Amino acid sequence: MPKISNYLVFLLITLFLVGCAGKAVKPHLSYGPGEARWVNKTLRRMSVADKIGQMICCRYRGNFTNRGSEYFKQLENLVVDNKIGGFVLAGGDVYAAAVLTNTLQQMAEVPLLVSADLERGLGNQLDGATLFPPLMSVGATGSEELAYAMGRITAQEARAVGIHMTYAPVVDVNNNPDNPIINVRSLGEDPAAVGRLAAAFIRGCQEHGLIATAKHFPGHGDTAQDSHSVLPVISASRQRLEEIELYPFRQVVKAGVMAVMTAHLRLPALDPTPDLPATLSRPILVDLLRKDMGFKGLIVSDAMEMRGITSLYTPEESAVMAVQAGVDILLVPLETESVIQALIQAVAEGHISEARINTSVRKILAYKARLGLGKNRQVKLDSLQKAIAPVQNLRQAAETFERSLTLVQNDEDILPLYPYSQQIAVFALSSDPGGYYAGRDFIRALRRSCPFGSFFYADAFTGREHVETAVAKALKADVVVVAFYSRLTAGKGSVALDPYHIEVIHQLKQAQKPVVVVSFGSPYFLKYFPDVDAYLCAYRFTGIVQRAAAQAVLGELDVTGRLPVSIPNLYPVGHGITLNSNSGDIIHNSRLEK
Repeated sequence: MPKISNYLVFLLITLFLVGCAGKAVKPHLSYGPGEARWVNKTLRRMSVADKIGQMICCRYRGNFTNRGSEYFKQLENLVVDNKIGGFVLAGGDVYAAAVLTNTLQQMAEVPLLVSADLERGLGNQLDGATLFPPLMSVGATGSEELAYAMGRITAQEARAVGIHMTYAPVVDVNNNPDNPIINVRSLGEDPAAVGRLAAAFIRGCQEHGLIATAKHFPGHGDTAQDSHSVLPVISASRQRLEEIELYPFRQVVKAGVMAVMTAHLRLPALDPTPDLPATLSRPILVDLLRKDMGFKGLIVSDAMEMRGITSLYTPEESAVMAVQAGVDILLVPLETESVIQALIQAVAEGHISEARINTSVRKILAYKARLGLGKNRQVKLDSLQKAIAPVQNLRQAAETFERSLTLVQNDEDILPLYPYSQQIAVFALSSDPGGYYAGRDFIRALRRSCPFGSFFYADAFTGREHVETAVAKALKADVVVVAFYSRLTAGKGSVALDPYHIEVIHQLKQAQKPVVVVSFGSPYFLKYFPDVDAYLCAYRFTGIVQRAAAQAVLGELDVTGRLPVSIPNLYPVGHGITLNSNSGDIIHNSRLEK
């Protein structure tokens, strides 16, 4: 019998496994003998400095950049002189981002791993791309189908512009209503639902060639502090952490997530070392994530520039400690060149072994090989107009927005409104400075259907006299609709509402005016005014959902969402009121006593 080559054996085994799985292997995530040879060859020719560069990921913007500009020279220095392994894209537009990414790839000796925070699709970073709602909206639908489709479309559009890795999904269980930074970015507070929907999103991404990243390990949901500003502490017991925070991470590791991002949090139950974030903790990253959970993919730090790290350690100290703890990729370190030098020195002095560096770099190179970057690192610019935001992608995103709308409260069936028989006053109140026209799309949509309505905007800068005049006018209306906007922003420290805007609600209720509140943000706003007549959650202020919310208020759209979080002392997870647009029929779901 003739001998069978090793490659043929490999091919036969692969085909057998594919047949068993019932799925086709995606060529852009394949890893065979050719990819293995490329990894070995690339690793062998690298110096220690080259290897350490592969572990560094810096930020860039996808805007038009002249080759002679200082900014371009800075990027060139990172790629050519420091030989960093990748970039994280932060903003820009589709075409300029693809052009700049191709240019950076041309300059790189080793292909760059390009990443981005695409929690809401490619439109989360690039103008012109498909924009999805936050993950809490997906949680409100409870649909694995929608979660998978969101991951699939994110992957297809991201790969088209040269992005290989998304820092999504958020797998944190948001069980703290005062969480200022996770909140609507979470799928919800039920660990099982979070794990189930996150796994569907991950499949959608990775089956279409995009590395998904579960974050923020081991869980950032139960804190009222923002790690962009301080080092939060979660003091829960190990048992509670296993039941809540760690559960969905275990689920997504089983589902094959390819990367995990660390959290700049302190968890004494997992590592009692004082002032030590999880990002720098070997017991958390190696003993728990690697050994206990069996995770074999990339460990990526959260941004090393955040105050949860920099308030306690120098950039050089934290970089060395993170690598010692098991981090493979250092995301956005401060002082990139000095961090690289500190790591080179740590290897030279024996604080970090070269074998430890090799472990991370081999994994990084293997991922680049699986993505096909060893063969082709460029994207086709002439395909962007077809690949980005086609009609079917926009429709899919719109469906997710619409199906997430959650009617939480509807006393005496005040919704839907009937604008031709009611005089309606509408307020768009933003709690953010400079957010005066945050509710423009909502008001525009209502104005078209409310000929007898009055409309008013205010933000955190708007004077009381202006608001008081609008309240006096609203008292003459039959019903008042108040839309609230409060951005979830890194470093802001809160998503609370402007106290005076809350006072407006109380004034209207004291005057016995029916009040409908629409939250274009945190679902927890209801705690400030539990006696309003109706409360609709939209989870985000994007134009699409503002228009959909207006339709829902007017009875032109089915409302089917269910709360993915509980509103303390008011409503449990899963509560919702179904509003049928065809007949106006209202179906009540479970409710806790006030």
